[in-house]
Amino acid sequence: MKKKLLVVFGWLMVMCTYAQAQELEGTVTYERSTSYTKMVAKLPYLSQEEKDRAKMMWGNEEGDKQKMKLTFTPDQSLYTYIGEQGETDDGRWSWRQSDYVIQRNFEKQTLTELQEFAGKTYIIQDSLKAPKWKVLNQLKDIAGHICMKAETEDLVKNQKIIAWFADDIPVSVGPERMYGLPGIILELDYNDGVSVITATKVEMKKVDPKELALPKMKGKKINMADHDRIIKEHIKDSIGARRNPYWGVNLWN
Repeated sequence: MKKKLLVVFGWLMVMCTYAQAQELEGTVTYERSTSYTKMVAKLPYLSQEEKDRAKMMWGNEEGDKQKMKLTFTPDQSLYTYIGEQGETDDGRWSWRQSDYVIQRNFEKQTLTELQEFAGKTYIIQDSLKAPKWKVLNQLKDIAGHICMKAETEDLVKNQKIIAWFADDIPVSVGPERMYGLPGIILELDYNDGVSVITATKVEMKKVDPKELALPKMKGKKINMADHDRIIKEHIKDSIGARRNPYWGVNLWN
């Protein structure tokens, strides 16, 4: 009798673990907005005249907005655009979305990215390396989830990044290149509001493995060290020419 109970208990534990894993799958829709006025205002090597010109052009608008999607399971995640075209809120400006896919495989500890920056398309392949986070004692509600604040630094672009994560969804995933917290990241803030990525919809559901598969990719294959070197050189050249470096590379990666 005791043996049977142990077998039943063991089976129940396996089923509970399996059910819990199934519940930790789903998709998150994000809105990514970028304020070009704030971006230009923070560049110390641009003249006040150039900053005023940018303010006149963009005003206090948030600039472009893009819809992004994160598909995740406990073992894997994939992040990319929703749709092939972006546009401003008023519909006056539209553009083709650049090549942009980020896949993380936590089981194999691998990262694969497809990115277009500095005028070229790259396929970045490397091992996973989570940012170093400092968790803070602040809370706020995002998309119906109570989130805790954390911060880190991007030493390549010299910028501060704030993340808000929901520990009621204990999956260590997030948008852009950010992950490694004890809950899913539902908001990112780069450089005090220059660019903000906020979750607008969280759906917990069974994920089809096809949704996590990489598309066909063409580009130059590099690793993360190569990526960082290219970005640093681009930023250095842009500063020397008194240009905004973020016209050629993005803030997020």
